Formats: sequence, structure tokens, C-alpha cells
Amino acid sequence: MTTRKPIKLGLSMRYLGYHAAAWRHPEADPGAASKLSHFLRIAQTAEAAKLDMLFLADGIGLRTRDDPPGALCRSHQTAELEPLTLLSALSGMTSRIGLVATASTTYNEPFHIARKWASLDHLSGGRAGWNVVTSWSEAEAWNFNRDQHMEYDLRYERAAEFVEVVKGLWDSWEGDALVHDKDSGIFFDQSKLHVLDHKGKHFKVRGPLTITRTPQGRPILVQAGASEQGLEIAARSADVVYSASHTVEAARDYYANLKGRLAKYGRGWDDLKVMPGMTYFVGRTQAEAQAKLDQLNDLVAPELGLSYLYSQMGDLSGYPVDGPVPEPKDPRVRSMARMGLELARRESLSIRQLYSRIAAGFGGRVVVGTPESIVDDMEEWVSAGAADGFNICPPVLPVGLDDFVELVLPELRRRGMFRTEYEGTTLRENLGVPMPVNRYTATR
Repeated sequence: MTTRKPIKLGLSMRYLGYHAAAWRHPEADPGAASKLSHFLRIAQTAEAAKLDMLFLADGIGLRTRDDPPGALCRSHQTAELEPLTLLSALSGMTSRIGLVATASTTYNEPFHIARKWASLDHLSGGRAGWNVVTSWSEAEAWNFNRDQHMEYDLRYERAAEFVEVVKGLWDSWEGDALVHDKDSGIFFDQSKLHVLDHKGKHFKVRGPLTITRTPQGRPILVQAGASEQGLEIAARSADVVYSASHTVEAARDYYANLKGRLAKYGRGWDDLKVMPGMTYFVGRTQAEAQAKLDQLNDLVAPELGLSYLYSQMGDLSGYPVDGPVPEPKDPRVRSMARMGLELARRESLSIRQLYSRIAAGFGGRVVVGTPESIVDDMEEWVSAGAADGFNICPPVLPVGLDDFVELVLPELRRRGMFRTEYEGTTLRENLGVPMPVNRYTATR
């Protein structure tokens, strides 16, 4: 390979890591997901490594189900801190790394999101990002006065309007509105404070926002998802897309599809960065890397492992876990059941082996290998036009991050694929995405 394109790297730092058995790892602190010291250690390690951003996924309900019975009490993916509060705490103890938190457009109001994320952008010196999600589970609906989750198309219709309202509120103040003229007594130029006065199908928001224009112009917008509606929201507004493709071919198609939509919104090809998620198991030899994966897979209780197959394959608790995968009975998602069964038969996987594939990385892409082979994989994706970088998802925190910094990062730098120092002080500068122009300034 000859391409040496510098890449972007985010760190997904949810729970104790992305493996289902992360909390049982000998070096893991099972209670760490509620401790600031745990996340500070991770954040400062990532910043010293010059990673672009910390990324916190979030759900506003207990989405893990007790299917089959006994699964729920064995899952560490059940309790976590509220992400914006956590990142606000970390902002005062870091200086360069980006801080991206998730918030739902279904169970929030635009003014709340605009105000909170603008505050974090100011407090962090221009390092805030909002990961836009619509939420997907009934468990979340039950916490917000609803018996059922909002219908899919309506949810995305609301999300599209929601994002536009938030962007409009972030434009309330022009960049030079504050004059602070003590002699005249004029604090700001009133002609540069603007009322949004939005009236749409889902929202009626007057404005203006009571927070001035932020160091980045507006916080970075991150989006994840592959639906048609989600792709349009991303093409119009996102600075980063967290994608979830499992093969380079699928990732290349997704990348081209998404980036091909940018021009109609007046955006350039590089104005948006596509960063697929990847969980990795790295060792100095292939055998060492495989041993790390095997160690964790051996710690997955069958009840928990079967829960990862429940929605796709139905209840398999009546079958021996080391036996063959049976025909699914009444699966919730028939297409996924069919794919799971085809995979199991093609590779002669037992039930345990099949659920271990999913449990290893929370259902995301998993790469096992040496530093050289893992970087080969990353370089292949970038060279193929499938990614601009990656959101790394360590299987166990913080030990998995330490492995990446010690083993993978030097190989990336040896090939000229990753920075040795930050380019700027804001997340926008380090990602290399353009500063948004205030809509009112643009019309002057």
C-alpha cells in the first residue's frame, strides 16, 4: 500500500469497555463506570495520545432486557453516568481533546440542547460535540410519558426539524456582537442579536439563545445511522458520521452514498468525516491477540451470551450452547435471524461461538491481530474510500486503550497516518472541518 492519508481517531468510552464481559477482566474495576477518576484517567491518556475526541453514546432507559431470564443481572451495560455532566467535569481537566455527548431529539427540546452544548463549547474552549440520535427503544418511551416509541418516519421528521432549530439558535449572536464599550455603556451591538422565530410542524421556538456565539461557531455535529432520513440529516448538517459497517465493501458504498449527497447542500467532500467504529484485540503476536479475545469470551455467562441472540434468533436457552445453532423459532427480526443462521452454518459455529462474535464488540466490527495487521486493516479502509478515520471501541477500559496507545499508535505514526501534535485548540480545527458561517453575517 502506498497511500498515507492522515486519519482521525475518536475514542468511544462507554461503560467499562465494549466487550460483554469487560467488567470481569482481571484488571477491570467493576464499579468504575460511576467514578470520575476512571473517566479522567481515560481522557488524559487519550489526550496525551493526541486522539481527536472522546465519544459518549447514551440511552435514556434501561434497554438491556432479561431475555432469557438471568441475562440482565449479568450485564454491565446497565448503569452509566449522564454524558453531558461527565464531559463538563472532564472539560476542566483536559485542554485539547474533543468532548462529544449523545442526546435524543425525541426526548428533548431544541432550546435545551442548544443552550447546554453551547455552554460546554464555551467552558471547554471550543471542544464540544453533539451526537444526534432519535432513540429507538420502548424502554426510553416509558420514561417520558409514552406507552410506545414514536413511529419511525415521524421520529426522523421531528429530528430533521430539531437539528435545524438548534443550528438557528446557535446563530442567534453574530461573532462580533459583543462590543463591551465601557465608555459608552454599550455591552453589545443589538443589531447583531437575532430572534429565530421558528414556527414549524413540530416546534415553535422564538429565541434568541441566551449564550453568545461559541468558539467553534457552533459545536461539532455528529450523527450515526444508515437510514435514508438519517443520511439526509448527516449530509446537510453533520461534521462527523459514526458509521457501523462490518466490511470494507459495505463501508465504501456507504461512504460514497453519503458524501455524494454533500454537494446539493453546498458542502465539500472533506467537510464531513466518516469514522466507522471498531473494537480491536491487539497483541505482539496473532496468538497473543487471540488469547486476549478468548480470555474475555470465556467470561461471558451463557445467560448473557444468549441475550445477544434473543432478538435475532429467539430463545435458545433450551439448547446446549456448545451444540449447533438451530432453526430460529419466532424471531423478532427475521432477516437478522436468517443471516445469523447462514453465518453459523457457513462457519460451523456453535451457539456459544455465535454469541461470542456479537458479545466481543457490542455487535460492532471486531479486529484481532498484531499492530501491523490492525494498521493494515485501517489503511485498507482509508485507501479504499471507506473511512476518514475510526472511532476505536476498546474491549476493556482502560487496559484496552493502553494497548492501543502502546502498540497500534506507534505503527500508525511510523506510516505517517496519525499526528504527533494537535493542529489547533478546538475540535473543529483538529478534525479539519470548516467553521460555519453565521447566517445573519452571511446576508450582510
